[in-house]
Amino acid sequence: MKDKKQDRIDRIEQEVQEVLKSNLLNNTFASVALEDNETCQYVLRKITGIKDLKVTYVKGQHRLLNLTSKDSILDVYAEDSFGRRLNIEIQRNDTVDHPRRTRYYTSSMDKSALDKGDEYHELPDVYVVYISETDIWKAGKTIYPVNKFLGDTNIPYDDGSHVIYANTEVNDGSDVAEMLQYFKSANPDDMRFGALSKRVKFLKTEKGGHDVMSDSMRSFAEEMKQYGIEEGREEGIWAEKQRTAKELFARHYSIGEIADISKVDVEQVEDWLGLARA
Repeated sequence: MKDKKQDRIDRIEQEVQEVLKSNLLNNTFASVALEDNETCQYVLRKITGIKDLKVTYVKGQHRLLNLTSKDSILDVYAEDSFGRRLNIEIQRNDTVDHPRRTRYYTSSMDKSALDKGDEYHELPDVYVVYISETDIWKAGKTIYPVNKFLGDTNIPYDDGSHVIYANTEVNDGSDVAEMLQYFKSANPDDMRFGALSKRVKFLKTEKGGHDVMSDSMRSFAEEMKQYGIEEGREEGIWAEKQRTAKELFARHYSIGEIADISKVDVEQVEDWLGLARA
């Protein structure tokens, strides 16, 4: 029987191997990688084209509490020096309603932006940067900014709300497309992408990076206890796990990640989600 020290060594080794296999389309890895001002700023500047954007605050897996409706959990939430609020979402699931999903995130960020007595002109600009694995619009482009105009005119309608869709499927040869291709590999030896490459290399190859990832994974596990995923809890545990699996799937966690978090096999998760197996 292994002692506690060996169990700890084995657990750490397993965590390290998981990190090494992860890429930036993995929800947890992306949230931790981009939870760094310089790294988040690098990605946002590339995708938005705002060259002077300066990130002053960033938080991965940021929960926006709604007292009377569904909470929103943003993969990466950031604020910049102009007070703009920015959300980066990593989406691998093609079954969700993408436009309404981005609409909900935008409205959730708006809800906490004004205090009682504030004027509407004080409402900050919000950005949702929606990075998908596939070209969900099937138009062969890497980047799809959502532009708003009045009727059939060229008069822009600017309400301060901005949505940019990006994907890793289409490589149009641009700098931003090359960066998005890197999201698929997250190769720690590829140093072409500035702060993003440095952050990935740190997380994948340095002990300090492994510690950061391990701490984040444990923090997430602790958060999941709030949803009733505690070992030894008998009453209602199966229903709680099923409900949580559906929520995590809606938040675009992979089937394997959900199975690991729920401590069940992949087949059970697929049954919960009603996914047919080949």
